[in-house]
Amino acid sequence: MRGQRTGRGPSMFLRMLMRAALVRRGRAASALLAVVIAAAVATAMMTLYVDVQVKLRKEFRRYGANIVVVAPESKTLAPGTMEKVEAGLNGRGLAVPFAYAVARTSDGSPVVVAGTDLERAQRLNTWWSVSQWPTAKEDALVGLKALPVVSPKSQPFDLTFDGRTIHLNPAGTLHTGATEDSRVYLSLADFTNWTGLQPSAIEIAATGSSEDISAMVTRLGQELAGVEVRPVRQIMEAEGRVLGKTRAALLASAILIILTAALCVLATLTGWVLDRRRDFAIMKALGASERLVSGFFAAEAAVIGAVGALLGFGIGIGVAAWIGEANFNSAVTPRFSVMPIVLVGSVAVALISSVLPIALLRRVQPATILRGE
Repeated sequence: MRGQRTGRGPSMFLRMLMRAALVRRGRAASALLAVVIAAAVATAMMTLYVDVQVKLRKEFRRYGANIVVVAPESKTLAPGTMEKVEAGLNGRGLAVPFAYAVARTSDGSPVVVAGTDLERAQRLNTWWSVSQWPTAKEDALVGLKALPVVSPKSQPFDLTFDGRTIHLNPAGTLHTGATEDSRVYLSLADFTNWTGLQPSAIEIAATGSSEDISAMVTRLGQELAGVEVRPVRQIMEAEGRVLGKTRAALLASAILIILTAALCVLATLTGWVLDRRRDFAIMKALGASERLVSGFFAAEAAVIGAVGALLGFGIGIGVAAWIGEANFNSAVTPRFSVMPIVLVGSVAVALISSVLPIALLRRVQPATILRGE
């Protein structure tokens, strides 16, 4: 007998839930619609925020380094520094070494020459306007302002440093609108063989949030003794400012709509209690405890929240995709990691909205209601 009662319990409970929803379809539909709207808006906002965050960080990485490792003035980095930096990055970024020297042209004019890993520099600085990247030995990338100084007719030219001369071919030109326009860039191997100088700086494009970048700066500063590790403030501050405003706008919109939906659910559930006072009075008269009646009502609210969350999540994904295409001309990737948050949040909103109706439910007196008073 005990096993039979245990088996019937959940089945009877579900039948009561279904009957309550079917008999008062209007009330159930109103509450469900409010939760669906809230879940859809929350899904769309969070999906857009996560997607925009990923895209913005990717775009900011296109603008170059966000961390710089610099040797003390007039010195070079110690051997092994590059390896330590890459180990510290642990695959979460790109590090590019740079070495600098002031050379002389054939007519004695000074020009800044930089040696670097050209392949990595191309990946680091995708925003540079380059006519053609060097590929062969002793090829040079010449800034637009440096070109008239070293090679006015774009012919091969010589540069001298510390009594040693290198013959270079201007493979391409560089334009950034900044100091790079006044430099000549070589491969690090050609530069080191010519000058004997090692890198004095490492530019790093690290991935992650502003907090992650700050933590990485601190960690690298502790691991690399005798060098300066600093963030590129312009990029970090711009990234943090844009992401902060985006997060604030989306969060404010989501909170406003969720609060509105919660009020709708509260009003609907309160009306539901008032409409079903006789039903609950009969349950109490037949021996149902306050805990059982309250639990039954809370379960109804939780089911509405869960079903509304699932429906709203599907709608929200579609809305986010439409907004991304209509406003940003960019596909928005569905973020299924948002679903647990939406589900838990929707159920929580429904349960919180049921607190006041449950308090009213506890005040239902079977004798008074059944006498028609």
